[in-house]
Amino acid sequence: MTEPLPPGEFRDLVSRALEGTVDADTRLPRPQTLYMPDAHRAALYVDSTVVQGERGVGKTFWARSLLDKHLRAAAASEYRINRLNRLEVSAGYGTDLVSDYPGPLALPSLLAGGALPAEIWQAILLTALGQAELRKTEDWNERVLWVRTNAQSAEATIRRADSEAAAKNIVRLLVFDGLEHLHTDWDTRNRLIAELLRLALQMRFGTHNIRLKVFMRPDMLDAAKQLFPDASKLSGNAAHLEWTRTDLYGLLFHHLANEDDEAAERFRHFTGGWNGSETAAQVRYMAPPSLRNEEQTQRPLFERIAGEFMGTNVRQGRPYAWLPNHLMDSNSRISPRTFLKALSVAAETTQATHPSHGRALHYDALRDGVREASKVRVDQIVEDTPWVELAIAPLKGCQVPISMREIIRIWKDQDLPQLLREEMSRYAQANSPKLVRTGPRDPDHLEHLVQDLKALGVLRHRPRTKTEKLDLYSLLDLPDIYRLAFGLGRLGGIPLTKK
Repeated sequence: MTEPLPPGEFRDLVSRALEGTVDADTRLPRPQTLYMPDAHRAALYVDSTVVQGERGVGKTFWARSLLDKHLRAAAASEYRINRLNRLEVSAGYGTDLVSDYPGPLALPSLLAGGALPAEIWQAILLTALGQAELRKTEDWNERVLWVRTNAQSAEATIRRADSEAAAKNIVRLLVFDGLEHLHTDWDTRNRLIAELLRLALQMRFGTHNIRLKVFMRPDMLDAAKQLFPDASKLSGNAAHLEWTRTDLYGLLFHHLANEDDEAAERFRHFTGGWNGSETAAQVRYMAPPSLRNEEQTQRPLFERIAGEFMGTNVRQGRPYAWLPNHLMDSNSRISPRTFLKALSVAAETTQATHPSHGRALHYDALRDGVREASKVRVDQIVEDTPWVELAIAPLKGCQVPISMREIIRIWKDQDLPQLLREEMSRYAQANSPKLVRTGPRDPDHLEHLVQDLKALGVLRHRPRTKTEKLDLYSLLDLPDIYRLAFGLGRLGGIPLTKK
């Protein structure tokens, strides 16, 4: 490496490069922001029908990237998946307001008017495949009615589209994302997802050149399996969007190098080894393999940004390991969105409180970044799984680790089982309540609730011996990504508020 950027300029580059990255759902991907972790390659396989991922791991980013021919070409080249160059891609559902599918007003209206979920998905598929009668109108009520009364013609269209795609040596791919926004009623949403997966399965095994790719959270797939057991056939080849520590730092360096300014050019120059490729009249820079995948190369570079220690000496930790360790859940999963959020806040806070610091990021500012990232992550899980707040909120003010026995005592004092039943009753079907998974599996057995929270990554068992099993005397912990925003303390840990 040659001479690095001065701390202030480095800090400004971090701020510019990470601006808006935490709002990935509302920003369209660009070649410069397209970062491809090795572990995500399977998500782009055409026959990987289901792509699972938690909030903030890149589902919407990849869905939108597949819809863009320039980004698909970049992914085909870097991942060496030539089949991506032989796709004709349509949007099946997403968060964008486009005419390819019924939007947030039209979809509930269709269902209220008696349209079946299977008919809606069939109408979307057939419209994308070019069914003439459906292309003549933009009224989804008319499209659904045609599907209902023309089953044989619909099947003929699918066969014809499959044959035409084979003759052209292409695959017709429909991409589905943002399924959490399908409907405000969880039961209705789960039924929609189950029927979507049923259609995806039909195309997967019934055609050669028509495929659906469905980006979804794991809990949604679990709920769909209860309504459509054959969905398990799709989970066998499902891809998972996960991030390692080196992936996260590779993402950071990718953003820094792909800013369109002189500081980014200097960053590329002193780190070395970047390759540029022109995509859609824009240059996209790719890091050398060592800067993407090797800790021994990444750590010294991040220490130039954030220093060697999380204080004045090594006893308080080293930033390279400290930051992801405090952002992961109890299943060791880290969201890139929270990682970049923490760094963005750290840059802003350093500029405001330590502008003359000898590094771009101050260690106390990194702690502020983790606190803000915790707020983001808790907001997300509460939105996705509301009952988690009912379970954890009564523990506010406690110190962790805390015994399972003490947690259950607090829950009983708050009559948590009754609160959970009331929450679940808002969604349960009158004729088949067990089919809807809107809460823990058994609100009356609080030991099971602990297991559910462990599976979600919110609680962590702290065994005192290698063979200790979870029981009433076991110690439980909350990782910082949840602990801080939920207001639980830890002796010697990051304080809940800035000192």
